[in-house]
Amino acid sequence: MPRLTRRTCFTSAAMLIAVTGLYAQSREWKSGVNWPEPKIVTPGEGVAPPSDAIVLFDGKSLDAWKGADGWVVKDGYASPTKGDIATKQEFSDCQLHIEFATPEAVKGDGQGRGNSGVFLCGEFEVQVLDSYENKTYFDGQCGGIYKQRPPLVNACRKPGEWQSYDIIFHAPQFHDDGELKRPATITVLQNNVLVQDHLELLGDTPYVRAPRYNPEVTKGPIKLQNHGNPVKFRNIWIRELGAPQI
Repeated sequence: MPRLTRRTCFTSAAMLIAVTGLYAQSREWKSGVNWPEPKIVTPGEGVAPPSDAIVLFDGKSLDAWKGADGWVVKDGYASPTKGDIATKQEFSDCQLHIEFATPEAVKGDGQGRGNSGVFLCGEFEVQVLDSYENKTYFDGQCGGIYKQRPPLVNACRKPGEWQSYDIIFHAPQFHDDGELKRPATITVLQNNVLVQDHLELLGDTPYVRAPRYNPEVTKGPIKLQNHGNPVKFRNIWIRELGAPQI
């Protein structure tokens, strides 16, 4: 039997690898879904919003909000003096970015210290509170879903320091008869720390009764609460979300 040369061995090995690769490709699983090409979104540089975001407050004007005459705008932030504010535009599923600072001069304790709130669809509240070395009921502290779920951790910065919420919210859906089809869900990062992880909400977040859903509410404004404390807000933007189109 003739002895194989080294070149012949290398050639045979290469052919075997090629055949094996073709066989593997022939067994590749594909979903069969004809996905459209994802659109291009340019991330913002630094604190700038991404290219497809709707800017709700840029530090200069509250023109996008109702009730703004009861709030003051200065030095790039907005702060309440009277009443809540709510966006003129309504939103459903969304990604919301907002920055806030509780008062540097600490007054009061518990719920009386740096209290405010960010509401999705006008009625699902992510609590804003000075929870830095400040005890209160846990489902009412900063990063909590009010009266429903405490934050996973307390990620608060010191009073007066700027903090951020990045919120992913999916609004509830209902059947034609008004029965709940899909509960609202919420994910919250506070200062880049996960504090709510795709939580299914029990309903709205009132103070005086148990949560419940309103079948009429599948879309609504972003609302910022005036709770009598001069909490500051800045750099607010939102991205509307939707399922990929097949």
